[in-house]
Amino acid sequence: MAARGTTPQQEIAFRRGTLHGKQLDAKQREELLKPFLPAEPTSSDEAKAARRRRASLKSKPKSKRHGPVKTFLYFAIYHFIALLFSIFFRFRRAYRLVRGKLISLLKYHHRTPEFIAHDVKNLVKLPKHLSVIVEYQEDDGSQGTAGLEGLVNDVCEIAAWAASAGIPLLSVYERTGVLKNYLPQTHASIWNTLEAYFGARRKPTLSLRAPHLSSYSPPNTPPQTAELNGDDLKEDRQHLTVLLLSEHDGRDTIVDLTRTLAEMAQKGDVHQEQINMELIDAQLNDHVSSEPDLLILFSPTVQLKGYPPWQLRLTEIFHLPDNKGVNYQVFLRALYNFAKVEMRLGR
Repeated sequence: MAARGTTPQQEIAFRRGTLHGKQLDAKQREELLKPFLPAEPTSSDEAKAARRRRASLKSKPKSKRHGPVKTFLYFAIYHFIALLFSIFFRFRRAYRLVRGKLISLLKYHHRTPEFIAHDVKNLVKLPKHLSVIVEYQEDDGSQGTAGLEGLVNDVCEIAAWAASAGIPLLSVYERTGVLKNYLPQTHASIWNTLEAYFGARRKPTLSLRAPHLSSYSPPNTPPQTAELNGDDLKEDRQHLTVLLLSEHDGRDTIVDLTRTLAEMAQKGDVHQEQINMELIDAQLNDHVSSEPDLLILFSPTVQLKGYPPWQLRLTEIFHLPDNKGVNYQVFLRALYNFAKVEMRLGR
């Protein structure tokens, strides 16, 4: 209050209610406050304020109250439109489900690579790097895909489909990265599934790897060529590489790469002008993987769940509405859709 022009005595009087050792009554306190109060409004000021309030009330639009008939009419129209949309969406979902079941019956692979190869033989192109997003579900036992066992079964089936279609590289993204803790077991499961599809003699060779982990390719993996029926003829074995990705391969990898490049720049191992997009892109491809040509979502909506963002700049993303769970129909339709896509690359 001293900053407002009050004396120390007035400040004490305001705070303690005493002046020169005497207690102040209410009227004396009001006298002390009067110099600091705004001037009392005059009658003309009150009249102007009243006119302004009336003008503002007049300028505001009056809310119209509808009668009971109009209210009921609006209520009926709203619910009628909502009913139409509800029926439309239910019929569309039922149509897609029935259509999907029929296609699944007509295009079922029967764990036969020849059937899958026949389904894709007329496609003008296939992705060289296919990526899929799967989900670790702990409470989805009704569909038989719950827990780690269901997740591994889904990965094995997708790997067999990719090998049958002639796709050499498959990257599997699962947000938690639980499969990275079971590389030998996952490799054995995929290996057994490939043998169930192709047979012991014709199954492709397999490598399983994950970023920042050593590639898992056991010594008993068959060589690239194998003799058939004891003849001198040799058949080239297809090789399938399966890459396991998780959310830690996204932001954490960028942070680690940034820290590494900063330390190298401080030590003089790399010049500042050498750090560009080409260098960062090459390092990310070496640490994680190259950019996939096609990404398949087995969910009804597009949810990337933390997929490494730099990997999806030119990637074709495919999903089917109302679909839930891994199935061959979505895999096949994604390949057909990819074959029709034209990559213009900004042209």
